[in-house]
Amino acid sequence: MSFRNRCQIAGALGLLNLSIPLVGGRAWKGLIRDVRIAGSQAWQTQHWRTIVSCYSRSPWFEFYRDGLENLFRKKADFLVDWDLRCFEWSLEVLGMARNVRLTDEYRRDYRPEEGEDWRGRIRPKDRPELPRYHQVFEDRTGFIPNLSILDLLFCEGKEAIRYIRS
Repeated sequence: MSFRNRCQIAGALGLLNLSIPLVGGRAWKGLIRDVRIAGSQAWQTQHWRTIVSCYSRSPWFEFYRDGLENLFRKKADFLVDWDLRCFEWSLEVLGMARNVRLTDEYRRDYRPEEGEDWRGRIRPKDRPELPRYHQVFEDRTGFIPNLSILDLLFCEGKEAIRYIRS
């Protein structure tokens, strides 16, 4: 179980799961770089429409809309390509310059001087409760913790980085 092909956002009726269909589904046992996205771009269109429906009235949606829509218009064949594009976009809009690099081989451990190893540190079942912020549908659903970075960006805008650092 990981966040590699899914995220959660808030809708008018509560929690919504967005999941990218994968070739081989949950049964896949290969390298992450080889995980292929199943089917056509239909999931991208569906996810984008859901995001627009949920967040078009949020304070910062228009500010981030064009850049995010461009992500959803580009075809992705491999999950790692999609994840990296989304991660790089998120870092950019948050103003966080990070040197992200991929490895050529799997290693169980890394030395501290090689950089931080975040594999396995953020998992869906181990999510801590984070500070609250105002959400679009909070008056109907209450505050929903641990949503996608999109929720934080659309609701808090440029203040999202302060929230993350806290």
